[in-house]
Amino acid sequence: MVDFAGWEMPVQYRSILEEHKAVRASAGLFDVSHMGEVDVNGPDARRFLNRLVTNDVEKLFPSRVLYTPMCLPGGGVVDDLLIYMRGPGSYFLCVNAGNVDQDLTWIRGQAAGLDVTVTDRSLDYALLAIQGPRSIPIVQSLTEAKLDFLKYYHFTESTMGGIPCLISRTGYTGEEGCELYHAPDDSETLAATLLAAGTSRGLELCGLGARDSLRLEAGYPLHGHEITREISPLTAGLGWTVKLGKGVDFIGREALQKEKENGSPHQVVFFKTGDRRIVRAESAVLDPGGAVVGRVLSGTLSPILNEAIGSALIATGARSRLLLVDIRGVRLPLQLVDPPFVKLKKLT
Repeated sequence: MVDFAGWEMPVQYRSILEEHKAVRASAGLFDVSHMGEVDVNGPDARRFLNRLVTNDVEKLFPSRVLYTPMCLPGGGVVDDLLIYMRGPGSYFLCVNAGNVDQDLTWIRGQAAGLDVTVTDRSLDYALLAIQGPRSIPIVQSLTEAKLDFLKYYHFTESTMGGIPCLISRTGYTGEEGCELYHAPDDSETLAATLLAAGTSRGLELCGLGARDSLRLEAGYPLHGHEITREISPLTAGLGWTVKLGKGVDFIGREALQKEKENGSPHQVVFFKTGDRRIVRAESAVLDPGGAVVGRVLSGTLSPILNEAIGSALIATGARSRLLLVDIRGVRLPLQLVDPPFVKLKKLT
């Protein structure tokens, strides 16, 4: 157990390697109750959110979920979040645990003068995530909601083993799965119910260690690493989340428009090494002459590939060159890859 954003969180239960493989082969259960939740309600809520974030909130309809960065005027990322549309003028946001206070300050500041109510609901929800190819049958055995009809990035509200839940077809592993928002007092019972229903199908408890290696293997960004207040969504390769033509002068639009037109001076790349030695975050990325052309953002051992993988921020012009990292005096070449690192089922 470790401290994470003020929460006591499990890094691992058995081993990160075994938990990671369980999610890829069968299913894993994560306690991610540290995530923050925010209600945004009112007649101006839709218009406000569409100005607040880079993706197009107009795409939303009741039961739909949207992934989006939320940017500063200069294009850097305040946070990345999920927006749930419950109904007209009724939205629910899930934000990163370490950013709850700063996100609330930012969101409330941008909402000034609008007919919008912003309410911190973080202590009203616990959140369990069940992920893996066998996760949906496990969840389906405990609810009357028809999950076969619940598409990726959609949600419904029903009961799980008699416990009221918001059931969201989302996750952070690249696998099939659900995230289950519920009252904190019900969390222990819900976890036990899921484990009882899933153990015969290979369900295992998983901690933050496996969550991080799974998300990196899938090529998903982590705020503070692949996206920061200095790394824009375009630099991070998240251009699909930046809707410059949505007809709204959203926060950061001008800077992101210029970046798109002029090109990004840096870019986030993903790599593997062919070696098991983990490349640590903040390690220098070198060109063949030894000049520093970037730095590592995230690094881990892929339990599926059995080699080190990671991400780095490099000068755009260096991408075409041989890139290296120094690990205790040994220079290893980086093989740039387009994530995901492993073949994942296409989610629909």
